[in-house]
Amino acid sequence: MSILSASNLSKYYGADELFSELSLVINAGARIALVGPNGAGKTTLVQILAGIDSPTSGSVSRAGGTRLSFLPQRPELTGDHSLWQEQLRAFAELRALERRLAEMEQGLAEADSGDAALEAYGQLRADFEGLGGYEYESRIRIVLSGLGFSADEYELPLPALSGGQKTRAALGRLLLEAPDLLILDEPTNHLDIQAIEWLEEYLASFAGAVLAVSHDRYFIDKFATAVWEIEYGRLRTYRGQYSDYIKQRATQRETRRREYDAQQRFLQKEEEYIRRHMAGRRTAQAKGRQKKLATMAKRGAILESAPRGRQKMFLELSDHLCSGDRVISTRNLQIGYDAEAPLLSAPDLLVTRGETVAIIGVNGVGKSTLLKTICGDLPALAGEIRLGAKVKIGFFAQAHERLNAELALIDEIRAVKPLPISQARDWLGRFLFSGDDVFRPVSSLSGGERGRLALAKLALQGASLLLLDEPTNHLDNDSQEVLQAVLADYNGTILLVSHDRYLIDALATQIWELKPGQLKVTDGDYQLYLRQRKREARRQSAIKMTTGLRARKQGAAYREKVQGLNPFEVAQHTSALEDRIEELEATLGEISRQLDEASQAGDAGAVGALGRAYSNAESELEAALEEWGKFVS
Repeated sequence: MSILSASNLSKYYGADELFSELSLVINAGARIALVGPNGAGKTTLVQILAGIDSPTSGSVSRAGGTRLSFLPQRPELTGDHSLWQEQLRAFAELRALERRLAEMEQGLAEADSGDAALEAYGQLRADFEGLGGYEYESRIRIVLSGLGFSADEYELPLPALSGGQKTRAALGRLLLEAPDLLILDEPTNHLDIQAIEWLEEYLASFAGAVLAVSHDRYFIDKFATAVWEIEYGRLRTYRGQYSDYIKQRATQRETRRREYDAQQRFLQKEEEYIRRHMAGRRTAQAKGRQKKLATMAKRGAILESAPRGRQKMFLELSDHLCSGDRVISTRNLQIGYDAEAPLLSAPDLLVTRGETVAIIGVNGVGKSTLLKTICGDLPALAGEIRLGAKVKIGFFAQAHERLNAELALIDEIRAVKPLPISQARDWLGRFLFSGDDVFRPVSSLSGGERGRLALAKLALQGASLLLLDEPTNHLDNDSQEVLQAVLADYNGTILLVSHDRYLIDALATQIWELKPGQLKVTDGDYQLYLRQRKREARRQSAIKMTTGLRARKQGAAYREKVQGLNPFEVAQHTSALEDRIEELEATLGEISRQLDEASQAGDAGAVGALGRAYSNAESELEAALEEWGKFVS
């Protein structure tokens, strides 16, 4: 069932067309990702659909009673009330009902009430309970915790929140409102990986429809069942997730190109025939063909131009200096700003030439601080960092603080390398800065433009070690694809702080997970890290189960049989399950190690066999844990 539709939407700014004659439908429960290059009109389109902006022409209609909530990129939260009170706004009607209940309870307590008053109170109480009246505060805690807020932040006034915290606060309130249609403009901005994963799980059980503008390719793969692409003023629909969209788009563009080429050959042949025979014996046939071409043009059947490819950033990174095998090593390292309270203590680390280390963790845990310490911008609080022979560092800072806001783009580039002006302009052109744009001050650039300029500077340095702090922030999907391909071909070593799981999954050979006060190393790729994290979660669950079961054994004993077994049989069966679970976890660890070795050796046969063995052991572990759970319920 359609809950929102738009017909022939057009938007112009003066004489400039952003898009024209767009028509679309959003059905109940839809999961749609809106993608496209920066400046294509994504934000404008969702603002029109949400009723925040108006189209130049066309119309938007909603089904009767449809409730819509909209998250802009930069929410404006006003007032001096607290974060908790902001979330309570999602339950305004429910809380009004709660106040009405309290008034009725007071009235019932103060005077004798007849059956009608008691019946009205009972009905209101049932309505309140049915709408989740006894659960809404728990829901608020779940959402705030999932979005990375701690309990001691609940009473923070809105003016005390950072920009990122305000975005998360606004997102939390919208999720709690549970509308029929949720429109989100870059919802994963300001979220760390843990919060994004939580949001993905939340949306999986969300009853309403979701339309999200996003550059987060992994997020799109997780939540979307359809992708809308807007470019050159047109909207195209693709079924499936981001990876499906990429394949379908490539196929469609190749099909359109072949169709255009074939039509051009046909038109040239027809026009040549008309020129040759218009004044000869075949004039009638020539006029007939001319009329046919005119009819095709009138009906819009003639393709006016070849399918346009997007203008893409051109990036090339080279390792001019080949470093030694040991690029980074640390010993007894502590980092932070206060020796009395270091941000974290790291185990002894080793990074070898050609590796890509992904550094992940919640916001504020010290990821950027670690990079700044490794590059020498901050001194270590304790221990030492050693850089290998011929290591030259190139640093991409998340906030782009290494850009000089007072300089023009061309001067910023020439400060890295004294290129002739013509070469500097050509270089900036590779990063989509053309014409007079090269003379703009850095201070006038958007976030995405600053990112491209920082990459342009980085590519000139010829570094053998790249320290990249959120390099895909503000980049559109095409630029992310370019950057990923270039980093994959880079011969040097990379330390990558990122929330972009698509990038991490494609590149990482080590994962450094930062938690408050500590750093944990996974010597393998992102999928191995996820498997180990899942296994650890199961282990913790198993420990909890064991503790609960043993506590029951030590209690007043079992009065009834559990799953048909008496207390002694339960203890025996549970002990056997415990042993089997430990054995299977050890087996999975060993298979993971063998998989890594087989992958590095390029032994495809062994990788396939070990993969099947891992899957079988994992299934057996899940069955054992499920069986165990029957005895602790």
